[in-house]
Amino acid sequence: VQLQASGGGLVQAGGSLRLSCAASGSIFNVNTMGWYRQAAGEERAFVASIRTGGHPNLVDAVKGRFTISRDNAKDTVYLQMNSLKPEDTAVYYCAYRKFSRDLRTGVEYWGKGTQVTVSS
Repeated sequence: VQLQASGGGLVQAGGSLRLSCAASGSIFNVNTMGWYRQAAGEERAFVASIRTGGHPNLVDAVKGRFTISRDNAKDTVYLQMNSLKPEDTAVYYCAYRKFSRDLRTGVEYWGKGTQVTVSS
C-alpha cells in the first residue's frame, strides 16, 4: 500500500488547511486510515482516524476544530483543519491499517509527511 499525502503549508493562526491522503496498491476493502503528527523534538502522536464505514475518532486537542472524512471510491482520506493554532505545527503523516483495527494501537503503512506550519 502506498500513501500519498498533500495539502500542507504555512498558515496564520486561526486559518484553515485541508490535508488529503490517497491510498493505492493492495488496499483492503475494509480498512482504517488517518493521521499522526510529529512536532519538532516530540514523538509522533495520533491525531485522527476513520474506518471504511465511518466512525471518526479524533484526539481531544483537535476536537471541534478538525474534521476527518473519507471518499471510499477514491481511497482517499481528508483532514479539514480549522481554527489552527501554533501548537498544531508539525509534520503530518498519513497512516493505514487493514480491517477496522484501531489506528492508535498500530499502523501498517505510513505516508511521507507533509509539513503544516501555523504562525502566530
